Amino acid sequence: MNASSRIPTIAWLELSLLALIWGAVFLAVRVALDEVPFVTSVAHRVGWATLALWIIVLIRGEAVPRGWRIWAALLVMGLLNNVIPFSLMAWGQLHIESGLTSILNATTALFGVTVAAMLLPDERLTLRRGAGVVIGFGGVVIVIGPEALSGFDLTSLGQIAVLLGTLSYAFAGVWARKRLGGLPPIVAAAGMLTGSSLIALPAAFILDGTPSFDLMPQTWGAILYYALAATAGAYLLYYRIIARVGSGNLMLVTLIMPPIAITLGALVLGEALTANAFLGFGVIALGLLVLNGRVLSLFKRGHAR
Repeated sequence: MNASSRIPTIAWLELSLLALIWGAVFLAVRVALDEVPFVTSVAHRVGWATLALWIIVLIRGEAVPRGWRIWAALLVMGLLNNVIPFSLMAWGQLHIESGLTSILNATTALFGVTVAAMLLPDERLTLRRGAGVVIGFGGVVIVIGPEALSGFDLTSLGQIAVLLGTLSYAFAGVWARKRLGGLPPIVAAAGMLTGSSLIALPAAFILDGTPSFDLMPQTWGAILYYALAATAGAYLLYYRIIARVGSGNLMLVTLIMPPIAITLGALVLGEALTANAFLGFGVIALGLLVLNGRVLSLFKRGHAR
């Protein structure tokens, strides 16, 4: 059995579609940031996505969670999985290229495995996983470059902000395992985004003032894209893929996203990345493939022939 035969064709198509949707989100966020403050951009993203998902929940007749404990858990999940990473990455994109943001975003899986190994007893860091993490973080060092260690500037801080955002995603994954098991995926996503909105909307008013709705058409297009397509719609596709092929294979989407984001950033924004960024992404990709087990399995099958 080859690597691709493990995943049905329809799942590959869905993975590619999700990568296209999420790969373009970095461009959409950057376009919106030209006119909208970054905290307000996050409020737009979670607010409109919340509205869209609750409409779907009501149409499908899903049961709404009850009890303060589950809503408290959803509030924390919204903070960890949306408010913190969306804010850090949006701020980071003010100072680094959208393609570079997508490359650093690929470290989500590396942090996820590491944090899970520390906090979940059934997620031990095996030799293979440990090797994948070490290789992957070696790629991060190449992307950031040794000069970032000698003196911080806004570019360095932007990269660190994105990495801290991916670390927040990792803690969100552990929180979901511990606190949100048993909820239907779409209800969990709608509840999480509700929690995000309860934090992001007041924060936007306090930090940025009353938001303006008199925005340019391209700004509204970017906002509606990253809120409805890349957040609400992507969550629906995300859970379909997990149901088909599992969360391990879903990791492959992080390898497809950066080339899309880099291409769009170059074509639309005229961005150009350094050779270190491309080399570092190659090393990160290798780490993710080792983490996923595909490299070793292909190597073993090649020697078995």
